[in-house]
Amino acid sequence: MELRRLRVPQGAAFERAMQLYSISFPPHEQREPASQADCMGLEEYHFELVYDGPTWAGIILYWETDAFLYIEHFCMFPELRGKNYGRRALDCLAKKGKTMILEIDPPEDAISIRRKGFYLRSGFVPTPFPHVHPPYHAGNDGHTLVVMSHPKALTEDVYRAFYVYLKDHVMKGCGTLPCCPTI
Repeated sequence: MELRRLRVPQGAAFERAMQLYSISFPPHEQREPASQADCMGLEEYHFELVYDGPTWAGIILYWETDAFLYIEHFCMFPELRGKNYGRRALDCLAKKGKTMILEIDPPEDAISIRRKGFYLRSGFVPTPFPHVHPPYHAGNDGHTLVVMSHPKALTEDVYRAFYVYLKDHVMKGCGTLPCCPTI
């Protein structure tokens, strides 16, 4: 398993990755194209293609800080789901030795329950803290999600630090100004 970083928002690989992104997440959970392009220029933002040998299995888009990795978006190509690529990609990312943090929809239907089960089997644990993800688009409200972390649950202090980073850095300006600060 290998993660291959894309650094520019152009080319056939980027276009195919964005097609996967657009079918894998509802519009209110997606960055606008200009925002995605801005973020790709940041060192802490990783737009990674997931490969298993010659097989391109999916994408994992994450932010790396000194303390944790925040997985903002993660998906496999639909025809490759259920073949252990996702688990192996997370194992590859875990080798960085940092706490991994991600968000999932509350487990209320078959798909969200199955997704939570996948992350539990992958070593993630839910946090007990109520969490509302800030909106990506003007006119939208934030949406309630469940925060999960690996390899252990977040303390309240670490959760607060994550939320400040999410709100003030990852989502800076979303919905009103271009997302992501420029460097």
